[in-house]
Amino acid sequence: MRLVLFFLYLVLQNLSVEARSSDDDNDERSGEVLPPGQCGLYLAPSSLPFAGLGLFSGTSIPANTPLNNYIGGTYPGYNPNDPPLWTDIAIPIADDYKALPFRGQQLCPSWLGYVWPKHLGALVNLWNNQPFPTVQPGLPKMDPGLQLADGIEFFMDDYDEETQNDDDFEPSTRINAFSPGLASLANHDGDFVNIDRSYESSRVDYEGLKAPWDAGAGAFTPHHNMLYTAYIDVEKGMELFLDYGPKFHEHITKRNKQLRDIQGKKKRAVTGFADDISRDWDLMETQEKTQCPRELPTEKAKRERLKVGMGVDSSTLASDEKPYIEYRPNDHHPEDEEGDEEEYDNEEEDDDDKPDGWNVKPLEWLYDNGVCLSSGKLWIGNTTEDAGRALFATTGIAQGEIVLTSPLIALRRDDFRIYKSDPDAEHERDTVDKSTVIAEELLLNYAYGHPKSPMLFVPTAPMANFINHGGEEDANVQIRWPTAGSKTARLFDWAYNRQKEDIYDDKFESRNHNAWLKDHPIDVMEKSGKLAFEYVALREIKEDEEILIDYGSLWDDAWDEFVETDAYARSGYFRHPIGVPDGFYPDNWLDVSDKYEIAEIQDLENNPLEPGVALPMTWAHNGKALSPKYGYIVGLEKGFSDRFLEYSEGTGVIELYRKLLTEQEGFRLKSDQFTTYKTGVLANTSNASVEEMEFFAQKYKADEYKFNMHFVAAWNEAARKSIYEGLGDAGFDLAIKGIGERFGYDNITCFHASYMGMTHCDKAKPHSDIYATQDKSWNIVFPLITVEDTDPELSILAEDMNTVVGVHYLKDIGYAMGDFGYHQTRPSNYFDPARSDGEESAAPIRVVFGAYCSQVDETNIAMLRHIYDGDDPAPFADQFTELPMREVHWTKMGNATLRHPGGSGMTCEDEIAN
Repeated sequence: MRLVLFFLYLVLQNLSVEARSSDDDNDERSGEVLPPGQCGLYLAPSSLPFAGLGLFSGTSIPANTPLNNYIGGTYPGYNPNDPPLWTDIAIPIADDYKALPFRGQQLCPSWLGYVWPKHLGALVNLWNNQPFPTVQPGLPKMDPGLQLADGIEFFMDDYDEETQNDDDFEPSTRINAFSPGLASLANHDGDFVNIDRSYESSRVDYEGLKAPWDAGAGAFTPHHNMLYTAYIDVEKGMELFLDYGPKFHEHITKRNKQLRDIQGKKKRAVTGFADDISRDWDLMETQEKTQCPRELPTEKAKRERLKVGMGVDSSTLASDEKPYIEYRPNDHHPEDEEGDEEEYDNEEEDDDDKPDGWNVKPLEWLYDNGVCLSSGKLWIGNTTEDAGRALFATTGIAQGEIVLTSPLIALRRDDFRIYKSDPDAEHERDTVDKSTVIAEELLLNYAYGHPKSPMLFVPTAPMANFINHGGEEDANVQIRWPTAGSKTARLFDWAYNRQKEDIYDDKFESRNHNAWLKDHPIDVMEKSGKLAFEYVALREIKEDEEILIDYGSLWDDAWDEFVETDAYARSGYFRHPIGVPDGFYPDNWLDVSDKYEIAEIQDLENNPLEPGVALPMTWAHNGKALSPKYGYIVGLEKGFSDRFLEYSEGTGVIELYRKLLTEQEGFRLKSDQFTTYKTGVLANTSNASVEEMEFFAQKYKADEYKFNMHFVAAWNEAARKSIYEGLGDAGFDLAIKGIGERFGYDNITCFHASYMGMTHCDKAKPHSDIYATQDKSWNIVFPLITVEDTDPELSILAEDMNTVVGVHYLKDIGYAMGDFGYHQTRPSNYFDPARSDGEESAAPIRVVFGAYCSQVDETNIAMLRHIYDGDDPAPFADQFTELPMREVHWTKMGNATLRHPGGSGMTCEDEIAN
């Protein structure tokens, strides 16, 4: 006899009995009880554009009735008045710190897209510290999914045996929860929501097990019996939609509009780039063109205001604000470019204007294009001691038959660790202490993995996480990858390999099934929900027999050791992943790193960069470019960094930094304050040219980001010319020549050069210094002084807009960041003047240098003038007054250098020198 525990089920059952007791079982208003073996729930390509896979009902369901009673399917002898065959569980995610800036290398790991947060921003903070320029929703390769959702709640203090009959009780303590089944797989459409959670049915208990005496207590989730209700009448073949909440709806509506705009457009071929440029970037180009002002302050106006310390952050000004005394037109405005309007489709489309039946598929279509997740042959009940709930067969299952199919989320081993944390830490960088693991997530007990691989999988299908351990002797199912030619292989071939703007085509032909087996684990872990495995019967399974799998010998050993340990000596709850069969993981998943690393700087000792050669930064694990658009590295002449450091010391700039960064008397700036210095005094030199030079120093947003970044750059013409001559003498001409030749430019002008120095940083803003310049501009950054034996100093955001790689500044190497090259200073703490012990003279400092170099022409001069007018004081704004530029520092004909520039401002003496 089947023993199924569903407390308070009668409250919901009365509704379903009334609906299903009608004489006409096939009437849509009363719902349809399926014949045995017919599928009640399909997973298939969503009816929503760009949504990937979705859930579809295999039967009609009347409004306000329990959904699970219908989509579970039936079996011979099924009684429609019985409880549903299955309900869902919720697995708590205890640790809030799963993503950057606290850990890992991703802003939102793909598996978190399937986890309901206890509140928006609980696991992934997508609102604070937004990158500049703002990243458009259609640009990221991976959508954050449920991390933008708050339409469903899960509670720690859910209903239990005592509170289930208490009319005044209401759960209140929300938790982060992974709920495999409906909550993980159903999509959102805010105007066509048709299902919702039935909160009163859920329960929290450990089936009578008590810690520490019962070893199984805490080893499985106590949150179970998650039921769902049909919000409206659900037609046969209709896609099931949950309400993810207004924030998600706003995001997905805008994202879908943007994906429609770029759909079908071919990538743009650009000379020298590692790959053609994705049309996703059109979204960003369009955005920034609208932000480019029609007029800007003159250099005279900027300098007059700056002289009294009244600089203005132009990015914060409203369009009608004009704080300067003099402006001039911003000629060659990008919105006036001839023919540009053909690039973009700005026609508005009403995403809600959908035809009747748009979200309903014929059952024949679902059968051909989807996979069945529930057909009535499985049910959930109770099992033996310590194992909690279990999965049973309702009918006989033949050997070799597929018992269950499940999509998978993919995680790193580190994702399961819970580190010591302090949410009230003074500095964000100190929130998580990765030297101390205090526990492991309960989710680990539901994960499948190999001890030599960094990657584990957790099933997302209903019922899959109820399969208990049977050992080698009693196991009656085994996992396998979908077989070639099967519908499952075809479906997940499409899901895994599709691009975000792709829409399913019924004529899709599967040519690359199980493609994940060829990929590196790092790439697979970016595609949670897009791959699957199957549970297959190892032998004939009888009616009412429990479905069991072999968790593996390592699991057995760990469990035996845990059980045999004195109850009071156990270190927490039992945690161990489920083992996979021999050969299930391909060799390329074993003994590999799960860290993103850049190949070009991973082994410089054996493979040094050739001076003057610009190369794309590529991932060490797969050889693909971090960003074909903006992520490059350029070799500098041997000794270049030391030579330019020597020049900088000779001008007094380095001594200026030592005083600024240690806040010595007369050199203590407030946040965003800037002032000017004649650094020749600090250089202790009688060189007249050095004494003439004047530099400005700005302490940039120190209060906002809790760091002491100071920018130092030329204030007068003497300093400006000296810097470029110093760069040229050190060998920088070779670097801009390499950039120019690789990307096929006619000429290059270095229009801005700045030192950047700091001793401590808590957080910094992800930003791009250059953007929307037609891929003709680069910020080339290289180090002068670094602190040895410290963590990477620079973060670079990959083109997926999700992955962040940390890199060390290395001598004689330049990082070339092009249009929309997002990067930021990484957290560090070399020296904090506020906690100084009086040894300022020996304080470690870091100083790097950045040169902004571009082919400046009529296609980008207005954007470059706008960019130059940004946060920096911009004392040489009038260099953008007219074309050709006054100075050109490289030409493809080779008649210009940093020391001897060409351009419209050349003198006769310059021409003779060249």
